[in-house]
Amino acid sequence: MRYAFVGLGHRAQMYVDALLGDWRDTGTIVALCDSNRTRMDFYVERIGQDVPCFAPDDFEKMLELCDAVVVATVDATHAHYVVTALDAGKRVIVEKPLTIDAESCAAIAAAAERSTGSLIVTFNYRYSPRNSAVRRLIMEGAIGEVTSVHFDWALDTIHGADYFRRWHRDKANSGGLLVHKSTHHFDLVNWWLGAAAQSVYAQGDLRFYGAENARARGLESRPERGQGASGLGTDPFILDISADPRLKRLYLDAEHEDGYIRDQDVFAEGVTIEDNMAVLVRYDNRVVLTYSLNAHAPYEGYRVVFNGTGGRIELEVCERAWTPPHAAIDPTAASKEHATGAWEKLVLHQHWQEAREIPIEQGAGGHGGGDRLLLDDVFRGPDDDPLARQAGYLDGIRSVMVGASANESIRTGRPIHLVDGGLRMADS
Repeated sequence: MRYAFVGLGHRAQMYVDALLGDWRDTGTIVALCDSNRTRMDFYVERIGQDVPCFAPDDFEKMLELCDAVVVATVDATHAHYVVTALDAGKRVIVEKPLTIDAESCAAIAAAAERSTGSLIVTFNYRYSPRNSAVRRLIMEGAIGEVTSVHFDWALDTIHGADYFRRWHRDKANSGGLLVHKSTHHFDLVNWWLGAAAQSVYAQGDLRFYGAENARARGLESRPERGQGASGLGTDPFILDISADPRLKRLYLDAEHEDGYIRDQDVFAEGVTIEDNMAVLVRYDNRVVLTYSLNAHAPYEGYRVVFNGTGGRIELEVCERAWTPPHAAIDPTAASKEHATGAWEKLVLHQHWQEAREIPIEQGAGGHGGGDRLLLDDVFRGPDDDPLARQAGYLDGIRSVMVGASANESIRTGRPIHLVDGGLRMADS
């Protein structure tokens, strides 16, 4: 298989390294496409041989060289590249979210239906052993028929803050956290339940980040960015992008080409996304989901509870127990892999029985071995997987439509109804 990449930022590296490493027998990298030549040069060096590089305007020309395309660009541009590649009959692998709004979901659906190609959305959380264990319990009927779900996600002041210094801070680019981040979570619920959303109601606000909130708390005279800031090295919210050689190469050294600033101040003007969100979803199997996301918590993790006619499942995950103040100053300290104090616990409560903790089997590699399973599915194809973890375009659309409907509900103040199996807003 001949692979091309469009979008050569941080997210592309996992797939590039896979094709250079344990999955090198499955294909070769034959072309790169990005708006920034410096970033492409970084990956050309990583690949270790000359690879043709294309500007976005030459994307269709690049497609002539490949069989498959990995799309890892800014979220708002996904639909353009996905539709173009599908219309060329290519195999498309796209980073979540599939896209950011109802209109582009419809365009992708139409392209997928007429295409001779195929599309995979890389929802790596499906492959995490703890989330797979929950899926097994529900499929086995461990708590009978699920009646309600409560899902609470906390992003800390390392991970959460980073969305407010990058391009994600503009909802026109990312769809906000209810699309860019919560797509993972809504997909998990859709997958766990084997159901589609019918109605969505949401509230959200910007309460911590952004210039107005900073002024209200007396944080005046903030820098526009990290590099050159007087607080660099002491202010935990100021990212030192030069401290990480990789980030420096991909972004700081590339600024002169496109002006993209990777270390914007999280309390600067221009933030149009929310940092506190609550969503109520009703599914076509009558399950009700209550969901919350906070992006300025002192720790990182999530808690999901399933109530059923036969009992209750509780999954609690602490991905990082606390946020060290030097993490932004030293980006290498921000990794959650094997973070001190991290833990996870899955408990099954069945009616008339004592609670039982369910073991979670771990594998090698990121996300408890989940990343390896995902990459196997992407590059080798899925085995006979009873959990059906590989996600296609319909899964991608259903997850985006929950987030997009939540955004519309916040904007209008009214519930949004979905039809056609959660694929379309009723009035669109």
